[in-house]
Amino acid sequence: MNLWHKAVIFLAGSLVGGLAIAFLAVAWRPELLADRLATRQAAAAAAAAAAAGATAPEDGTAAGPGAASTPEDPAEAEPASPVRQAPLGSYAEAVRKAAPAVVNVYAARIVTERLPRNLLQDPFGELGPRYRQRLEQSLGSGVIVDPSGQVVTNHHVIANAAAIRVQLADGREADATVIGRDPDTDLALLRIGLRDLPAIELGRSSTLRVGDVVLAIGNPIGLSATVTQGIVSATGRGQLGVAVFENFIQTDAPINVGNSGGALINTRGELVGINTAIVARNLGVEGIGFAIPVDLVRGVTGELVARGRVVRGWVGFSVEYVDENRARTYGLPRGGIMITRLFNGSPAAQAGLKLGDVITAVGGRVPTSAQEVQVRIAATPPGTALIFGVARGDLRDDAVLQVIEQPQGVQQAQPAAR
Repeated sequence: MNLWHKAVIFLAGSLVGGLAIAFLAVAWRPELLADRLATRQAAAAAAAAAAAGATAPEDGTAAGPGAASTPEDPAEAEPASPVRQAPLGSYAEAVRKAAPAVVNVYAARIVTERLPRNLLQDPFGELGPRYRQRLEQSLGSGVIVDPSGQVVTNHHVIANAAAIRVQLADGREADATVIGRDPDTDLALLRIGLRDLPAIELGRSSTLRVGDVVLAIGNPIGLSATVTQGIVSATGRGQLGVAVFENFIQTDAPINVGNSGGALINTRGELVGINTAIVARNLGVEGIGFAIPVDLVRGVTGELVARGRVVRGWVGFSVEYVDENRARTYGLPRGGIMITRLFNGSPAAQAGLKLGDVITAVGGRVPTSAQEVQVRIAATPPGTALIFGVARGDLRDDAVLQVIEQPQGVQQAQPAAR
């Protein structure tokens, strides 16, 4: 074996031995490798910084569009903190704007109830019925819509109340007076005498679309300023048997007892509806809430401020849809939108209309529901002549009724159910 071959064998053996020794050293003390890598990275960073300092202009600005920023620029030296950025999907700003205008409404009523008969005190029933009175308190919500102290709530929240008190989100309280009420839309307008009131910004319910995110703010079961979130499930809901004029926004945002009269807002913090919990309570379902659209609220409150009431047309009857099966049960020849209530001395009674008559047209248009008949009458200015198509048995005729102003304390019609 020549010298060259011996040299190659020696070098190969040395290389293998050295690798084996290095492997054992790293396995025994791995921090040696980590320290070595850290030293090399620090040296590379120092070299890069020295190169950048050598090429940068004296005024500290970047040398060109592709040059790195100098360490003196705080905006570039530190990355933006995640805390400073608004979290995605948060509605905190909308709630911050709207929540201070949502108030608690406490209504006190004097309730008279009949006592059960006491056989020990009156074994022969000689005494007349006995009654007692008690104070009943209920809780609802309201919304400040004007800095002067105007508060909108549901009519059923303050109906028959002997005293009404309002509590603000900041803890202040005040007695409230009733500016006006409108049972036909289940709205009422109150006034409180406090200064520096936070008023909510009114939006437009006509722009709402199914799928829009909405937030309900109110006082369910006494939990002040509770916020729930949902979407608009439908608009223009009616014929629920709660109010005469129903044009509800349907939402899956939870609306519970105590939420009545509270705010339904959009993601900008604008009022788009007044929540009413009475509907969901009557239906006995979950995930379905309703609100009175703010466009209707705006018109009703304007009338209440100007006149103390809402001026509507009235002819003196109420109607209800009766299907063919019910008509046969009542011994009637046909079903349809039927007169089920008639006021004595009203334009309808004076024109000869009777219970059981079917309304086939209003102002030349065929109505599709009983509610549409009442809405068209209410929208007709008092003093206007309105032509109705009427069917009585096999006879059909037109009746011309003089529309008058709806008397105070008389509703257009009684809702089908409460």
